[in-house]
Amino acid sequence: MPDHLPTSLPLLIGLTGGIGSGKTAAANCFAGFGADIIDTDVISHEFTRPGGAAIAPIRTYFGEQYINADGALNREKMRALVFRDSACRKQLEAILHPLIHHATDQRIRHSTFCYAIIVVPLLFETNHYCRIVSRTLVIDCSEEDQIARTMSRSNLDEDTVRAIMTTQVSRQERLSRADDVIENTRDIDYLRQQAGVMHQKYLDLSCNIPADLR
Repeated sequence: MPDHLPTSLPLLIGLTGGIGSGKTAAANCFAGFGADIIDTDVISHEFTRPGGAAIAPIRTYFGEQYINADGALNREKMRALVFRDSACRKQLEAILHPLIHHATDQRIRHSTFCYAIIVVPLLFETNHYCRIVSRTLVIDCSEEDQIARTMSRSNLDEDTVRAIMTTQVSRQERLSRADDVIENTRDIDYLRQQAGVMHQKYLDLSCNIPADLR
């Protein structure tokens, strides 16, 4: 690990994967190695919690019924709406994405490690972050594992999980566009071992890539 802090922006790694693939678990492994983690889902939650910057425009456009009593976004109701109405999905994205992009940019600039992991569930679907990352890292597992893991951690049924999966690029496309792949097919120790290999790779790359090419 470098013994000094970077003087320029860090090497940027875009981490993605299908729903239930284990993106958060993988990001936590990198965090344990010291990497800076910028999770766009976490940022989105910050803007849609009580008092968040997205709540007022969401209330104005979608109505009070999409805001919980505590002032946070009603995620379950909003999820159902945007899945059946593409215009509403685009409007929600128009509210959230500029806020998330700005917050992400600010966190990148405040990163102090030699590389940063940007966790973007829809990295290949939106392409915004593909323009700024140096490499893409896909966390991969079978579609059966995706469904089982998502159902076990949420109240979603199989049909809903499959519906979500249809809004994401296919596993094949995701893998074809990846620079690096971690297989999340076993236990956490196996995941951490692979993340450790990638961690060393990114340390090496961050030392060898000229700052103006990062």
